Amino acid sequence: MQDVPDLREIKLRKTSRLLEIVFDDRRQFELPFEYLRVFSPSAEVRGHGPGQEVLQVGKENVRIDRVEPVGNYAVRLYFDDGHNTGLYTWQYLLELGEHYDRKWRQYLERLRAAGQVRSAGPPADPSPGRKGLDSKKSEQA
Repeated sequence: MQDVPDLREIKLRKTSRLLEIVFDDRRQFELPFEYLRVFSPSAEVRGHGPGQEVLQVGKENVRIDRVEPVGNYAVRLYFDDGHNTGLYTWQYLLELGEHYDRKWRQYLERLRAAGQVRSAGPPADPSPGRKGLDSKKSEQA
């Protein structure tokens, strides 16, 4: 199994609806709330096995109210639509950050195939920040 770096910092950026995560190996990602919600690791979203995934629709304006640490390996995200199941492990957050473009494209394709469209809400940034610590934004949450 690949070694997963520890999560060094996590910032809830409520205004821009981004969760900023920084790993101890200096990899950094800004993940949109909508993206985190539609890719929740919960059984409600993933199902209980392959092919049982439930397409999440209407999450364009979802917000995260709070982030709760779970041991030294994960966080629980509390979304304003009442969803708070599923643990976002460091490994899963790293996967979501590293594979954002592919995963988001696949999600949009699944929406189209199901005859669904995203509402007029602001879209998830198609290329969230993948930057070093030296170029951090100074946005207030």
